[in-house]
This record gives sequence, structure tokens and C-alpha cells, in this order.
Amino acid sequence: MPHNQHALHCPASIPSAVFTDAQAALEHVQALYEAAVAHLRDKLGAFIAGKLPPGRVRACYPVVRVRIESVVRPDSRLAYGFVAAPGVYETTLTRPDLFADYLRAQFQLLLSNHGVALEIGVGEQPIPLHFSFAGQTHVEGHLSLEQRQQLRDIFDLPDLAAMDDGIANGVHDTPDGRPLPLALFTAPRIDYSLHRLQHYTGAAPAHFQNFVLFTNYQFYVDEFVRLAHALMAKPLGAAGEDEPPYTAFVEPGNVVTTRASADAPPQTTGHPPARLPQMPAYHLVLPDHSGITLVNIGVGPANAKTITDHIAVLRPHAWIMLGHCAGLRNSQRLGDYVLAHGYVREDHVLDEELPLWVPIPPLAEVQQALEGAVADITQLHGYELKRVLRTGTVASTDNRNWELLPYPGPDRRFSQSRAIALDMESATVAANGFRFRVPYGTLLCVSDKPLHGELKLPGMADQFYRQQVEQHLRIGLRAIARLRQQTMGRLHSRKLRSFDEVAFQ
Repeated sequence: MPHNQHALHCPASIPSAVFTDAQAALEHVQALYEAAVAHLRDKLGAFIAGKLPPGRVRACYPVVRVRIESVVRPDSRLAYGFVAAPGVYETTLTRPDLFADYLRAQFQLLLSNHGVALEIGVGEQPIPLHFSFAGQTHVEGHLSLEQRQQLRDIFDLPDLAAMDDGIANGVHDTPDGRPLPLALFTAPRIDYSLHRLQHYTGAAPAHFQNFVLFTNYQFYVDEFVRLAHALMAKPLGAAGEDEPPYTAFVEPGNVVTTRASADAPPQTTGHPPARLPQMPAYHLVLPDHSGITLVNIGVGPANAKTITDHIAVLRPHAWIMLGHCAGLRNSQRLGDYVLAHGYVREDHVLDEELPLWVPIPPLAEVQQALEGAVADITQLHGYELKRVLRTGTVASTDNRNWELLPYPGPDRRFSQSRAIALDMESATVAANGFRFRVPYGTLLCVSDKPLHGELKLPGMADQFYRQQVEQHLRIGLRAIARLRQQTMGRLHSRKLRSFDEVAFQ
């Protein structure tokens, strides 16, 4: 049969509906999405079998829309869950299986804060064929060269024009007559990041937890893995157990170790990958996703931006940078901690998305959790805590060998900024947290003092790592335990809201 480019094959129509119940609205989203992806998968199967559809195959993302006639002043303590002005607002939705709890919570907030109904229907944004397959399915792997060349003429493929970060960056302009945005990310942008996360971290997005630790050294990963396996070996409720009830530990390749029971040892399923991914992720799982994900981002601000660009679509409750830094003050000692209160952004990777004149403020809830965690683990309090912890500005650079620049070079700028430490990732992690409205923090450990002759040489570094990594990691875990005790509404700061902020967290 000749190919008719003008015919359009869509799923059977499911009418839009209006809801005043968040769970019912979510279930309708799920029905629309499942019908859409089932249609695309079915048509692809026919295409692979040599049955060329007589036209173009298309399925579109579900959409949620609200019509706000008048805005009632919301609770001024809220950081999200409401819109600032009357109008029509909408956003496309994807993976309601993965985001069920999140979407239900956002729907409920709109219903509670504005008292309006939610309109759930099929939108106009096509679902790219590749995004209809979660996980590691590679569409082209089953196609001949001729079929790969025909694919674009029959199916919608990923379109970068539908994935920009204009809303998050504060530069989005809604065309006249079009609905205003409800969320920071469109569905295609979310789908793109979900696939990138699998690629970069070696873990399915479903394993990611709501509290994320970033590190720049494998030593932290080794210690995290050791602690996690020790936890998995202890049955829940074991004597002396003072850790949260983690139920599983997930390593790259989706290798899952489930917690021991009173009658059985830990059980491990899956196979480690032949080689580690670029930024491997490890997950201590709690049933409500309030566990801990640790990502080794390696060295450099480009990696830090890449991974936070993608983890941001999961809407974590907080992310924290734990790593090593160069101490810039002679009064510091190797092993001292640095709690970042401000940042000098000489990393440059976010200059286009977030101009340098934008300040990156400290967030009180995260700062207090980190300082309290240092006190808990070191058993130093009040004035004595200053012996090992210093709060101040951290400078992040994109030049790993900044020490070799001609004097005075960056030294003078760092002194003028009152910087107390330097690394390559922290400012990027914090700035992207600010940009994507994800609470952020930084706790670094001084591993060298290049301005004072204490260089990071192999023998010195090895001894330092052995002594400090375990304590530093325990501090990070304790900080998350403190943050977990806060409600989401208190943790997500109003500082991160723009003038015309979207309603979804």
C-alpha cells in the first residue's frame, strides 16, 4: 500500500474530564498515558514486521489544565502549590507510574489552594517514539537501514525545540492566547532527562531517592557501599538499630540487594555492568522514596551541571555536595570542614542559563542541618565547633591547575571575595539547585592547602582519605536524617520562587 503522509493514526479517543479529586485525576492521566504509549508500541511492532502504516502515527501527552478566575491570597508560608494571577494554566504530563505520588500531591495543592477543578485531557504535544519505551529499549536496534530511514516520516522523534529550559530559566514568554505554564518542565524535557539518567548513572530513574548526595571522589562511594551492605545484612528492627528502615540498596546496573529478614540473609538480583557508567549512582531505598541517592560526579563543573540538569526533573527534596576542597586560609588544617555560605562562580558552565549577577543564597534549613550534623558526629558544640568547621565563601573554578597561573592570578580575586575554600563543582551544584528550585547545600573537607605549601601529593592524600572520608560521609547521612524530619513545605524555600512562579514544586 502506498504511504500516505497526510493520514494521521492516533489512539482511540478518550474524552477530557473534570475532577475535584486528586486521585481520580491521577487515574485519568494514567489511562490517557497508557493508551498513548500502547498505541505507539503497537504500531512500531507492526512497522518492524514490515506492515507500513498508511499514514503518520501519533500519540500525544496528557495535559492538566486549571482556570483561575480570581486569586485568593494563599498562605504566605507556602513555597509552591499556587499561582500568582488569574488565567489559564497547563502542563503536559509523562510517566504517571513514576510520578504518581508527586502528581497527586501537586493536584491536591491546586484543589485546596484555589478551589478549582482540574481538567485532564489529551494535549497537542506528540510523544516521541523513543520516549514511549522506558528503560534500555533501543528502538533502532530492531530496524533495517531502510526502516531507520523511514522512521522519521512515520513516527514523531525527539524534538529539542520542545525541551528547552526557558520556564526554569525565567525567560519563557507565553504566546498570546496560550495557557501559562504550571510546571518547570514539559513532558518531553522530563522524558529526555529520564533516559539520560539511565545512561549516565547506570540506574533506572525509579530507584532515585528524594535526598541526593553528590561527591567527587570514589572513596566516598566505597564507604557508602560498605555502610549500605552492612545495613542490608541486619534485619529490620534489629537490636541497637538507629537507622531509618531502609529496605534495599541499589547499585549500577540495577543490582538490587534487599534487606535481610529474621529468617533469611540479604538477597541480591541483577548483574553489575561490564564497566561503570560515567557518573554511577547508588541508592539506599525507603518505601516512600525518602531514602538517599549518592552520585559520584567525578571532577569538574561540566559533570556537575550535566547530572543536576537531569536529576532536577525528579523533583528531589534536597541535594548536597560532599567533597574535597583546597583550603585557602593558613589557619585551616587538613580535615577541617567548610560549610559554604556563598559562592564565587568561576566555573562558567551556567553563565548563559543563570547570569553571574544572580546571587546564590544560603538556605537556612539546609545550613542548620549540615552544621547540626557536624556537631552530632564530631561531638563538638558551640564555640568548640569552630575548631573543625568554618562557614564562608567557596570559589569554584573550571581550571584544575589554577595554582599554576602567574601570580597574583586568581589569588587576589579569591582574597577579595573572602573565599575560604576552592573546588570545581560546588558552585555549579548550588547554582543549579537555585535555578531548578531544589534546596541545596555544600559541606566540603579540606584535603590540601596549595597556597601554603601543603599540596595534594599521593602519600599525604592516601592517609587523609583513610582518616576523613568515613566521618565526612556519616555527617552527610546525619544531615539528611535531620532534613527528613522537616515537612516538604518547610524544606522547599520561598527564596527559590520567581515573581510569576509555576504552581508545581
